[in-house]
Amino acid sequence: MVEQTAVLGVASVGLGMVLSPGPNMMYLVSRSTGQGRRAGIISLAGVAAGFLVYLVGANLGLAVLFAAFPELLTVIRIAGALYLLWLAWKTLKPGGVSVFTTRQVPHDPPRRLFMMGLMTNLLNPKIALLYISVIPQFIDLDRGNVLFQGIILGCVQIAVALLVNLSIVLAAGGIAGFLSARPSWLRAQRVAMGSLLAVLAVALAFAHG
Repeated sequence: MVEQTAVLGVASVGLGMVLSPGPNMMYLVSRSTGQGRRAGIISLAGVAAGFLVYLVGANLGLAVLFAAFPELLTVIRIAGALYLLWLAWKTLKPGGVSVFTTRQVPHDPPRRLFMMGLMTNLLNPKIALLYISVIPQFIDLDRGNVLFQGIILGCVQIAVALLVNLSIVLAAGGIAGFLSARPSWLRAQRVAMGSLLAVLAVALAFAHG
């Protein structure tokens, strides 16, 4: 049995993480604004599959693997920080574009959209840290059936992430249209997003350092 406080705790953490800019959000928004909502939803299905991979892996011993080889988690963390810094630079550099800027992107077929969403999530350091370091803290060994608790709490996180990301996918086109008619707002959003990405990259790089 899972405590209600644990469910609320994981939901809160999951909500905070999905609302902070990262690879998943950047990919889903760019795909939704560039190729349409259908492409965004297919991409989100790939992201969901990535969550399931982490859910199964974490509950079947991925945490043990990272405990035995902590340098693997360090590599993921540093690579993720560098990726976020690159995204921040692309956003903040002179001539950079906002994630909500409507632009032409290759109209990839559904299979490629799904695989890109899957790989984006699998290589997302925030999700790795969430499943390896955060969710296990809400498991109560005294309540028995650790595997069941881990699966339930992971499903809570996935549900929160998918609901928020689906809202982003559905709203991305409207937000892009609203901002495109207001260049100063689009510029302000670009600066805010880029600055937040840079802060997240530094925080991630020095986490557990």
